[in-house]
Amino acid sequence: MSVSQSEKAEIFRQLHEGPESFIIGNVFDAGSARILSGLGYKALATSSGGFAGTIGRRDGRISRDEALAHAATVVGATDLPVSADFENGFGDEPEYVAETIRLAVEAGLVGCTIEDATKDKDNPIYPFDAAVARIEAAVADADALGFAFHLTGRCENFLRGNTDLDDTIRRLKAYEDAGAKFLMAPGLPDLEAVKTVCSALSKPFNFMVGIPGRSFDVASLQASGVRRISLATAIYRSAMQAVVDAATEARDQGTFGFVKTGLPSPDLAGFMK
Repeated sequence: MSVSQSEKAEIFRQLHEGPESFIIGNVFDAGSARILSGLGYKALATSSGGFAGTIGRRDGRISRDEALAHAATVVGATDLPVSADFENGFGDEPEYVAETIRLAVEAGLVGCTIEDATKDKDNPIYPFDAAVARIEAAVADADALGFAFHLTGRCENFLRGNTDLDDTIRRLKAYEDAGAKFLMAPGLPDLEAVKTVCSALSKPFNFMVGIPGRSFDVASLQASGVRRISLATAIYRSAMQAVVDAATEARDQGTFGFVKTGLPSPDLAGFMK
C-alpha cells in the first residue's frame, strides 16, 4: 500500500519522539534502499559520499540536480520516509539553499540536512551569522510550503579542524532557534562531548557513525541523549571493501571463496520488486 508524503513525514516525526534511539539507514542507491527496507529499517537517508562513489566521484563533487535525481530514485524504491544528505545546500546564498528545500519536497523527501561547511579549504566554515541566515531561509521556505519538512541543521566544526565544543554548541543552538527540527555535529570526540551537546539542546540530536574510534554503540549513545543515529557512508564503504576483497582474491589467488553457499541472510532477490 502506497504511503503519502505527509504520512511519511508524520512517521519520521514520531520516530524522533519514541522511547528509544533509532538508526536511520543511509543508502547509496535504489537497491540498497530496498535491502534496508526489507531488513526492517523504519527510515532511510541518502549518503552524499556513497552516491558520489557510485558514479566514480568523491564526496562533495555532485551537483544539486544529480543529488535530487538520486534522492527521487531512492524515494521511489521504498515506502519508508527518506531524508537526504544535501551537504551545504549546493550553494552559498540563503536564497539558493531555500530553493534546494523546495526542490527536495518535490523529490518526495521528508527532510534533509544542511551543513555549515563552505567547500572552501581556506575558509571551511561559514561565518556564524551567514550560517544561521542559511538555516532561517531554508526553514522559512519549508514552512511556506505547508508541509512538515524536517530540516536538520548540521555543524561541521569537528570535521573541518575546529574542535571548539562551545562554538559547536553555540551554532547548534542558533540553528535550533532558527527553526531546524533536528541537529547534528559529526566527529564529536567522545561520549562526554556527545552528552554535553545533547544536554544543551531541546530538539533531537543525530549522531553520525562511521569514524573509527568515534562510532559508539547504540546503548551508549541513547544513554547520552542521542535520538537518531545515522550510518553515513559506513554501509557503502563496507560494501565496497567486500568488492575489493572478492576481486583481489579472484585476481591474485584464482579462487572464489567469496562465492558462499548456505548464507544465513535472506536471498537478496527477495528484497527487490
